[in-house]
Amino acid sequence: MRGTLGEFGISVTELSTHLQGQLVAVHPAYDLQMDGFAPEHVRGNPAARMAWAVSQMMLAAKASRRLGLNAHATFSGALAWPYLYPWPQRPAGLIETAFAELARRWKPILDAFDQEGVDVCYEVHPGEDLCDGATYERFLDVVKQHPRACLLYHPSHSVLQRLDYLQYIDLYHDRIKAFHVKDTEFRPNGRQGVYGGFESWVNRAGRFRSLGDGQVDFGAIFSKLTQYGYRGWAVLEWECCLKDPEDGAREGAPFISKHIINMATKSFDDFAGAAVDKTQIQRMLGL
Repeated sequence: MRGTLGEFGISVTELSTHLQGQLVAVHPAYDLQMDGFAPEHVRGNPAARMAWAVSQMMLAAKASRRLGLNAHATFSGALAWPYLYPWPQRPAGLIETAFAELARRWKPILDAFDQEGVDVCYEVHPGEDLCDGATYERFLDVVKQHPRACLLYHPSHSVLQRLDYLQYIDLYHDRIKAFHVKDTEFRPNGRQGVYGGFESWVNRAGRFRSLGDGQVDFGAIFSKLTQYGYRGWAVLEWECCLKDPEDGAREGAPFISKHIINMATKSFDDFAGAAVDKTQIQRMLGL
């Protein structure tokens, strides 16, 4: 597969198991909706569906390594998500129990990816128990800071949550191993805000947009990722409720290319390139 793609100048950037990862942990409230992500022979059987999802994740670890990849994109699934808003009041221990169970299910998968030398990059996303920095940190604690429990950086979801997506890089840059480039906008009004009022995508205050049409400051993002030495792919993810996908793809690829920064090899003001003169330094300090 790699050889065939290479003949056309195409590289595999990553494998994705968003749907399989989602099925590792499903709250019963979502059973019917999530069944559509699974093959027919496990539908209506949550235990069999989860076992299938876990087996798929184990295969994905091997497939990623065989394709020469070092990062893998996925979702965490969710047991606690229906209780995100604290009304009715959550009973003590509910969230802790949910995350302990999430860790129990993911630990063997993380270990399998570790054996293959591949990072598991969770897309922090609404609908997942890993939905922001705080929940990611909670998960890291229960998986004992597992070295393969990493992040897929996705600023569009941060905008829709009003989360500081630049400080997020400052906080988690050592765990960011994948990057999906998708634009979005959030324009709250007197009728709706973050929750969207059950409106369609085109009528929501927060909606995904084609690259360059939204509010994400990609210049600042690419600068910060370069600053921290990010060496992964910048993958175009297109979703827009207005623009045609062909136009989005045609515009998106050069948009990303234009933002990629080649790291400087020396300081811009080191124009002389002179060697360190210890005698001169001591004289300048009066020593």
